[in-house]
Amino acid sequence: MIRDDFTLEPATWAVDEADLKAVRTAVFLVEQAIPEADEWDALDPRSIHVLARDREGRPIGTGRLTPEHTIGRMAVVADWRGRGIGEAIMCHLLERARALRYPAIELHAQTHAIPFYAKFGFAPYGEEFVECAIPHRMMRVALDADEPYRPVVRLEETPPPRLIEIDDRDGARAATLELLALARRDLCIYTRDLDPMLLGTEAALEQLRRIGTAGTHASVRILIQQPDLPLRNGHRLIHLAHRLPSVFRLRTPLAEDLHYPSAFLLNDRRGYLFRPLGGRFEGEAHTYAPGRHAQLLEYFNQIWERSGPSEELRELRL
Repeated sequence: MIRDDFTLEPATWAVDEADLKAVRTAVFLVEQAIPEADEWDALDPRSIHVLARDREGRPIGTGRLTPEHTIGRMAVVADWRGRGIGEAIMCHLLERARALRYPAIELHAQTHAIPFYAKFGFAPYGEEFVECAIPHRMMRVALDADEPYRPVVRLEETPPPRLIEIDDRDGARAATLELLALARRDLCIYTRDLDPMLLGTEAALEQLRRIGTAGTHASVRILIQQPDLPLRNGHRLIHLAHRLPSVFRLRTPLAEDLHYPSAFLLNDRRGYLFRPLGGRFEGEAHTYAPGRHAQLLEYFNQIWERSGPSEELRELRL
């Protein structure tokens, strides 16, 4: 039977932001108590969205397909659940992904929703992780195409994930370069003094330049506890950031957050490098660990939102 109690339509953030936010606010912010700072992100303006509306045109469901080949922010308001809206949204987004010839789609599934996504061929993998205080699993589905094509990134060509134990400066430097080389256009760095032995090398700066010039959506966010040190020592990353101020954004945590002893780097391939003591080189890195990556990114975003430029950085307009 053809459903006529709701309609489905493509949406964009520029035009439909209010309606998209209305659904996601009701489901995620109110029902699930997800912090608002974790709900809205830089992917929203870049993503393909879909809206479900009731007969009066009120928004009742939504989902998005990101340029990172992920589906997310699937939400249906409480009164309309169980009526096939979620299934319709998922079918629409998967068809859009096929039309774009994406080779596969991934998503962060809330653990209770795994059976829903499994109906569309998604299979869980990796360890369970907590995101916004809710248990999640990674899921993936390969997409079929009507004709051969060459995807932008083939999953089978991606090196297998691996854990890297870091014992000394050379190990930290090599892991830093590997994480930077894997990044496409997005980095988050939490550091004490910009780690000149790791981020100030010519090889690291070359990777940072590549990321910084990757396109209009390139973003390198850096939280630096002691900005006076790299400024005084003429760290070349400061000069690079000064030339690309729309990409490189530096902030300093508030005084109450400066007790955090660790340092880490996150790329947009869900890889991380973590050093328990920011003044030492020992630590670990992983080229693909969505659970740990999500935990570190959640902490980074919390500190980022309540941080601001230091007086030294303000003078450079960074």
